[in-house]
Amino acid sequence: MAYLNRSAEKRCDPARVLDGARTIVSVAQSYFTGRLPEPVRNDPSRGLIASYAWGQDYHDVLLGKLKELAEFISTLQPQVTGHPFALTYVDSGPILERDHAEHAGLGFYGKNTMLIAPKMGSTFFLGEILTTLEIPPSPVAGMPSCGSCTRCLDVCPTHALPTSYVLDSTLCISYLTIEYKGIIPRELRAQMGNHVFGCDDCQDCCPWNQRFSQQTQEDAYRAVLDRQAPLLADLARLSEEEFRQKFAGSPVLRPGYAGFLRNVAVALGNWGTREALAALEPLLVDPNSLVRIHAAWAAGQVSHGTARFRLMRMAAMETEADVQAEIHASLNPHI
Repeated sequence: MAYLNRSAEKRCDPARVLDGARTIVSVAQSYFTGRLPEPVRNDPSRGLIASYAWGQDYHDVLLGKLKELAEFISTLQPQVTGHPFALTYVDSGPILERDHAEHAGLGFYGKNTMLIAPKMGSTFFLGEILTTLEIPPSPVAGMPSCGSCTRCLDVCPTHALPTSYVLDSTLCISYLTIEYKGIIPRELRAQMGNHVFGCDDCQDCCPWNQRFSQQTQEDAYRAVLDRQAPLLADLARLSEEEFRQKFAGSPVLRPGYAGFLRNVAVALGNWGTREALAALEPLLVDPNSLVRIHAAWAAGQVSHGTARFRLMRMAAMETEADVQAEIHASLNPHI
């Protein structure tokens, strides 16, 4: 995520984003629609999708509401000649969202690096309006803290939270399944479980969420089971067009077709049954080498002899060196 460094000066000075900026209006909108039942969540034949992506893309939903609010604010002050009156952002601009939201009194920093609102938990989206209008700041009440709780640090499968308030993004399942475009390190794959897009583990265990998460009033964030924890076998068979149709208007499109199938392959490997091997078949012959690499690893996680035979047949046909290396590692795990 090196792009963050390219806009560091703007992130530190909102006036570089909007000339004449005097105020940042921070907003939060809940996306909480409930939690998956444990039998579904723990079913290795299903792929878990982070709850923020169950419904429609929050960028579009929240941005529309922010623009309406910005239009209202514009009635309070004439537009400055030659300069835009306001800019609106939802996780899309050079804005330190959590910092500004904390200063605005929306919440406090949790040990999992999420912003936590005392009466809403952390299952909410943030948005901002930068405006040239000077608005008196809202009074900020004293905030609680995580205290001695370390549940999020303890539960993280990849140990991406090495200490309180510090996140190692290179280990985070959300980063690996969404932002990262390359080959997922072998040592991390088995720890990713059946997560195919994002991860809620450090939020699901949080006492603030368990006690205070509020049901969203936004119907656009609601979804059916097939958008929350779809069957891995069904996902592995999706064509690129079907993938785009299934997740149209959803953040799940962000890793791209090949990136998503890569994640599905890892989840199938962690399922590790003969049924998982059968579901892997289209991924073992996928045109994209990134997908085949992870499918080869996944086949190696199946202990049944059929998996070894399938890998040997794959090796005889494979022409890409990096895929051949993955096949060799799967066939010779102790070397």
